[in-house]
Amino acid sequence: MPHLPHQSKQADNAWRVLFLLFLANLFNFFDRAIPSIIIEPIRLEWSLTDFQIGLLGTAFTIVYAIAGLPLGRMADTGSRKKIMGWGLLVWSGLTAVNGAVTSFWGFLLVRMGVGVGEASYGPAANSLIGDLFPANRRARAMGIFMLGLPLGLLLAFFTTGAIVQAFDSWRAPFFIAAVPGIVLALFMFFIREPKRGDAEVVAVQTTPIHQPIRKILAIPTMWWLMLAGLCYNFSTYANTTFMVPMLQRYFGLELTQAAMSVGVIVGVTGLIALPLGGWIADRLHVRVRNGRLLFGAVSLLLTCVFTGVALVAGEIDVAIFVGLFAVGWLFAYNFYTCVYTAVQDVIEPRLRATAMALFFAGLYLLGGGLGPVMVGGLSDYFANQAMLLAGASEMTEVFRAIGLHNALYLVPVTMGLTGVFLLIAIRTFRADAQKMTQSAQQ
Repeated sequence: MPHLPHQSKQADNAWRVLFLLFLANLFNFFDRAIPSIIIEPIRLEWSLTDFQIGLLGTAFTIVYAIAGLPLGRMADTGSRKKIMGWGLLVWSGLTAVNGAVTSFWGFLLVRMGVGVGEASYGPAANSLIGDLFPANRRARAMGIFMLGLPLGLLLAFFTTGAIVQAFDSWRAPFFIAAVPGIVLALFMFFIREPKRGDAEVVAVQTTPIHQPIRKILAIPTMWWLMLAGLCYNFSTYANTTFMVPMLQRYFGLELTQAAMSVGVIVGVTGLIALPLGGWIADRLHVRVRNGRLLFGAVSLLLTCVFTGVALVAGEIDVAIFVGLFAVGWLFAYNFYTCVYTAVQDVIEPRLRATAMALFFAGLYLLGGGLGPVMVGGLSDYFANQAMLLAGASEMTEVFRAIGLHNALYLVPVTMGLTGVFLLIAIRTFRADAQKMTQSAQQ
């Protein structure tokens, strides 16, 4: 059937490209998760504080955020497949180098390089999905794409401990993880890209836009979405960085047990939540224009409740703790299908990669960047306080366990703030979405 001008169009190769984007996203998060899994052996080998551990995550995310802005702008004006392909090669190659370094500062510098490589991917991939799928199918497509996140984390958390055990070295996972990324990069260069705005209901302008960042920041909804993203990434990066060592210290689990438990919390839940949440969000979008954001806001408030209860309960059975946190994270994953698509709903096609890069800058520079280092610093502080209260003169792993457990209260707090900011974004979303449609036609 011929495509009618008034109908939104889906690219004929949309699902094939989406599958490749999903695989690359999977190994993106696989690589990203490895340091947080093997952080206790690294801490003991180099005698690190929790603040230094947090600094590893912060350095990565700050570089990721800063590099994402020019790379996102490049994705709006140049070849998205080339940007993603070269990015894959860079971050996969440097992941292997991570396994060869012999000092904390060397490890830190290489992680910063990995951040540059990975920064190329998100804005370009999100922009591409926006042109491959029409608005009424984007949340579902985004949900499939973002399945790479929990599957990558699941693969990392379920295999890294076993790899460390098999090779008797925390360095081995870095070498193994580099291989699939390099292979995928070669396929990425052969993607057939759709035209920008190809999946829109109306014809869109293709001429360049002057002062793109100012134009994006003039949209009120974007500010609330970025504040929500900041809080969300603060929470998720703090949790991912420190949950394995917390389970090891506070609940006495071995590395493999702790890693697999976190795999359940952040991996298994995503496999359920992302496709289901994408389906629900798309149905709500058809019925109510701001339905996606309302669904996301309620979900994040529920995350706050369940994770908060798990931490307040203290020394409960570890299975109950993991179960409560997992339910919380099940709801947390709706952030991706609801908020990422909301950005595309208020931003015209010519600016989407730039908008996503700006969005990611808030997420990672202020959110992911602050989360690990603040929780790490608070962990050291609370550990010292616990030592002083006990009248001890020497730091022990017991005090470190108490300190880290108390510091992780920031996770439910920031998840709750995420939900609040999404509720506020609902007030401006409808008007901004309408303006986007009008602007795209001018």
